[in-house]
Amino acid sequence: MSQLTRRFVQDPFSIAQDLLGWDAFQRATRPAGWAPAFEVKETKEAFIVRADLPGVAEADLEVSLHHNVLTVAATRNEEQTKEGELFSVYERQFGSVTRRFSLPENADPEKIEAKLNQGVLTLTVAKKQAAQPRKIALNKG
Repeated sequence: MSQLTRRFVQDPFSIAQDLLGWDAFQRATRPAGWAPAFEVKETKEAFIVRADLPGVAEADLEVSLHHNVLTVAATRNEEQTKEGELFSVYERQFGSVTRRFSLPENADPEKIEAKLNQGVLTLTVAKKQAAQPRKIALNKG
């Protein structure tokens, strides 16, 4: 079989990749940027924010509070290749991400705990103690 005949046996996606440097499957499955998943849950005692941050070192994570806005900033660094190494598939996303959450009025900004465990960040924001109703005695007279 000649080279010319083999060329036409290739699937159209291989031809597009060879000629244009375009990989249809990579574009279809690869997200546009690194966007870790967050969830916010409310319990009776607190607000719980969780984020999936696999591959983020503790030194590359910052949690801050300013004017009742909770900010999570993280950086996941790209893996460096050594000479002679070549990726066959490269789908992991890298870069920096920042998410901000406005705390509700009943959140206690003085009582926030942060934990990073196995790539999952958990922030627990306690709720303020609600004012307890009290009975006011009437003065006689």
